[in-house]
Amino acid sequence: MGLKNRLAYGFTQKIVSIDKEVLLKILVACLVALPLIVFVLYPLFHILGRSFQTPDGIGLSNYFSVLGSKRFLGLVYNSFAVTLVTTGLTVFLAFIFAFSIQRTNIPLKNLFRLITLVPLFAPSLVQAQGLLLLLGRNGLINRTLGTDFSIYGYWGIVISSVLYVFPYAFLIFSASLAMADNRLYESSRILGAGPWRTFITVTLPSTRFALMASTFVAFTLVITDFGNPMVIGGDYSVLATEVYNQVIGQANFELGTVIGMVLLLPVALAVAVEKYFNKNHQDQLSEHAKPMVVQPHKLRDAVFTIYSVLICLCILAVVGIVIFASFTHLWPYRMDLSLRHYAFDVQNGIQPLWNSIYVGFMAAGIGIVAVGLAAYITERFKTFLDSPLYFLCIVPAAVPGMVLGLGYILAFNNPSNPVYAIYGSLLLIAICNVYYYHAQGFLIASTSMKQISSTYDEASATLGGTFIRTIRKVTLPIMWPTLVGVAVFFFMRSMVTLSAVIFLITPSSQVAAVSVLLLEDRGAVNQAAAFSVCIMGVVVAFLLLARLVLNYFGYRNISLIR
Repeated sequence: MGLKNRLAYGFTQKIVSIDKEVLLKILVACLVALPLIVFVLYPLFHILGRSFQTPDGIGLSNYFSVLGSKRFLGLVYNSFAVTLVTTGLTVFLAFIFAFSIQRTNIPLKNLFRLITLVPLFAPSLVQAQGLLLLLGRNGLINRTLGTDFSIYGYWGIVISSVLYVFPYAFLIFSASLAMADNRLYESSRILGAGPWRTFITVTLPSTRFALMASTFVAFTLVITDFGNPMVIGGDYSVLATEVYNQVIGQANFELGTVIGMVLLLPVALAVAVEKYFNKNHQDQLSEHAKPMVVQPHKLRDAVFTIYSVLICLCILAVVGIVIFASFTHLWPYRMDLSLRHYAFDVQNGIQPLWNSIYVGFMAAGIGIVAVGLAAYITERFKTFLDSPLYFLCIVPAAVPGMVLGLGYILAFNNPSNPVYAIYGSLLLIAICNVYYYHAQGFLIASTSMKQISSTYDEASATLGGTFIRTIRKVTLPIMWPTLVGVAVFFFMRSMVTLSAVIFLITPSSQVAAVSVLLLEDRGAVNQAAAFSVCIMGVVVAFLLLARLVLNYFGYRNISLIR
């Protein structure tokens, strides 16, 4: 073979090798996109279709009967009245608390921060549990003071919802306020600006994206939450509880899907607004920035210390009373301490807790693979599927948990559907949790991926490594601490989530968070409290285990709560 032929042959082989690489990348991207289509878009399509089904065929009569009713308008009003007030209170309170942690010299900062995160370890309805034990008709305060105060209704939902979403808003503000260029504050002081003017002209503008993000998170969590309204709402109904009542209480899937579609709209709009305002986000710090130096100020630090203590006392009181009630003989009539409720002498016994642990581990494993591959593909692959896949990955952020769970019933409860083989199993519940929280896990992984220089991949490719070998030998060794954090995230969410799985449980696949709701509903206060305490204990134990693993390998500064 002549030199010319050899060169032509080598060039052809290189083209074939490149084509194979591109085809393999496209294939992997399709494999990552397929479960998102099956477990997110397909159920939503079924909900949309079912909402148009009427006894006379396809039509709009379901929408007319729901949207034109006085009850529905009342539900919309109630939902927004709760959500807007809760969002405003949460953003305001969380901003001040984050400011006190990051921009003052108060003592015990780490302790305050840890206390604030406690609600993340508990089921979403534990705040309503605690408020009822404190302020309910048979609550500790009423029985101690002889009053007849009732926390049921609007304000009960608002207060419990504020406590529920407070940690999420605090984490966002804390991350934003932790970053600041000290040169801006030095310039402000030199120009004669006082503390208040500096706050208005420097601090607030630098946190505008955190304000938008925390508002979005609080709004979506509250308007889609049904655990707290179910427990403490009384006669005050909201859209999320109405979906549950229509589907579970009356088996009215058509009206339930209509309300589900309506509930989907404000969440999707909130996601769109948040993305619009953040699309022009620019880094607040340049390479020449100087770290923020907090100057001591006795009066300011004293005021913020008192504020931080009050916030932490509220959180500890609500969670602590649940822990205390789990050890009482019979709340509130026999307050002597007992372990009888940890015998779990109730229907299904302790099995729901074990089910939750199994689901958590499955969700952690599936979640690592799903969001890890998705993040790698969207950040490193250069194919025509990058943008569509990124859109698919963040779509779940706009889907309320109850809507996704309802979609699973309509889409997969059919023997002709291949997914029916796992319908009613813990595996499907784990998958539902993964794709309900997929957007958050994906953003955690992709943010970490952005911090890994692309030169590693280029060097690997230069040495002849395929992208699969690059993932195994280069990316995974760098990314694994973040993936541990992703696993913790999915495990925690799977242990405490309620709305996404409430429609999927069966007597054999009941999970602990649902047991808490059912026990509360039938008045078994002590047993419900015991289940909540066990859930918190399992989550904390898993966090400590993950922390020990990271510490052992030298990653002491990696945060597991994101």
